[in-house]
Amino acid sequence: MRIVETYSHLNGLEYLLVHKRGLWREIQFVMKNVAAEMFKTKVSKEKTMKGKILYSPIGMNAEFKRLLRSKNWKESRVSYWVTKSERLIRKTLAMTPEEQKREIEAAGEIPIFSYNQTDFVKDRVAVEVQFGKYSFVAYDLFVKHLAFYVGDYIDVGIEILPMKSLQMHMSSGVPYYEGEFYNIVRQGRGVPAVPLIIIGIAP
Repeated sequence: MRIVETYSHLNGLEYLLVHKRGLWREIQFVMKNVAAEMFKTKVSKEKTMKGKILYSPIGMNAEFKRLLRSKNWKESRVSYWVTKSERLIRKTLAMTPEEQKREIEAAGEIPIFSYNQTDFVKDRVAVEVQFGKYSFVAYDLFVKHLAFYVGDYIDVGIEILPMKSLQMHMSSGVPYYEGEFYNIVRQGRGVPAVPLIIIGIAP
């Protein structure tokens, strides 16, 4: 695979290049070592592409996982407690999970346990490789990366997406860089409020 496009949101790439250049080199290494053609193995059953050989998202994801794990990128979770009260949510946002639960219970409300999980985190940088459905990208950007950033677990989030030229040879519904880039730019310069690097890849 190769990196075709990168978009730096709130100086995410600049931060990485100045403060954590080694991590950026690792991302580049992983891209270079994913042999995309090995994963052109999926026989489509969709009406419009029946019998066509497509890139396998499961296979490519597994290879990204193997390579990132070899560089010690690990899964991480951020746990927290929620309730129906806006006042309590605002009050407890910056607290530890234990403090959140106590505060919600003390106010007579029912605390509900929740968490966000991301597959690859290293040295305060999170990576999501997204070959799933397009709706998952918004969740990654506006929930996962943002939650880890607000919780002070990361400084930058990285989202890896196929370029349209690759997505055309995958199952329908897979997101692509150009479309998600448009969605981010349309939100305005400060939204989402987390430094990000959006990467578009192709064989």
